[in-house]
Amino acid sequence: MAPTRPRVALLGATGSIGTQTLDVLREERERFDLIAIAGGQRLAELAVIAKEFNVRDVGVVSARDRDEVRPLLGPDVNVVVGAEGLAELATRADIVVNAVVGFAGLPVTLSALSAGKRLALANKESLIAAAPLVNKVRLTPGASILPIDSEHCAIHQCLASSTQNGHPDVRMIHLTASGGPFRGMSKEQLGHVTKHDALQHPTWTMGPKITVDSSTLMNKGLEVLEASALFGIEVERVNVVVHPQSIVHSMVEYVDGAVLAQLSLPDMRLPIAYCLGAPVRLSHAWGQIDFGQSFSLAFEAPDREAFGALDLAYEASRLGGGAPAWLSAANEIAVEAFLNDQIEWSRIVPLVADVLEQYEADPIDTLEALFENDATARRLAHGMVPR
Repeated sequence: MAPTRPRVALLGATGSIGTQTLDVLREERERFDLIAIAGGQRLAELAVIAKEFNVRDVGVVSARDRDEVRPLLGPDVNVVVGAEGLAELATRADIVVNAVVGFAGLPVTLSALSAGKRLALANKESLIAAAPLVNKVRLTPGASILPIDSEHCAIHQCLASSTQNGHPDVRMIHLTASGGPFRGMSKEQLGHVTKHDALQHPTWTMGPKITVDSSTLMNKGLEVLEASALFGIEVERVNVVVHPQSIVHSMVEYVDGAVLAQLSLPDMRLPIAYCLGAPVRLSHAWGQIDFGQSFSLAFEAPDREAFGALDLAYEASRLGGGAPAWLSAANEIAVEAFLNDQIEWSRIVPLVADVLEQYEADPIDTLEALFENDATARRLAHGMVPR
């Protein structure tokens, strides 16, 4: 009897990570079985994917989306709606790719881990905001998290040399950052950048929200919190270093002075393939480097004065409790306002800082407490956006 192919649920199928996951799955049709997809927009594209991969379960955001997409699908396709529907899809697969954008990805994360599934995680906000809750369910037998973020995937690979719980043999994790489109600009110069400028990432092709986060370095701040939660390492042992070439995807420095790094050309399909195939490495060489060609690697410290998002992330970690959820929620609202031309780029991080200043200590020990913290931060952030 032929071995059963792992069943994959791809939630966030029409976004940047989703489309690149589909690229990997097309190369590995004999290895994986895509059984469920979901998307928030681009319903016609979602239907095309369902037909191409013969998917039988499709998730959408609303009943209106369901009514719009159903005529585009075959009669045997099941359509589910909303967060509860996506959470249900996560329980039906062996591997769940969570590429849902923002806080909306949290139910998928919790559902997949509670069901003992492998979670290929591209939704950093759900882990950052809900680390105490996620850490409980990731203890479920069979549950595991493999990070799709290129930096955290690199760390996951470099930590293979660390065999002790809590990684006491690790001195420091070094998260690399490209520096975004505004690297080297002064605070004064940053006061005049535009939305078009912010969406021109120098090395990666990503969705608009994460691209803007990269331009403020908030993305790297959130990744600091994510690395601490994922790998059980104190946030003080997570450092950010600017590396414009985006070839070294992160490094782990050990107490004996050894530094291990993962290198490849910028290609998100490599970490996606790693998360799908582990512990087996898939044979398609995404991001392969030609070492016969000359290239250089440069590193520098981030400009924390010009890019205050990094310090905000460390402050949220210091505050603990619901503070990381406040940081993530306020940032979502600020970036949305920027993309909608309601605020200038230079207002994004100060708005988040103004919200975080109002945080009062509140432990996150239930889902209800998390939702309350998230809602409060969003309400405060919305109140700071000009109408």
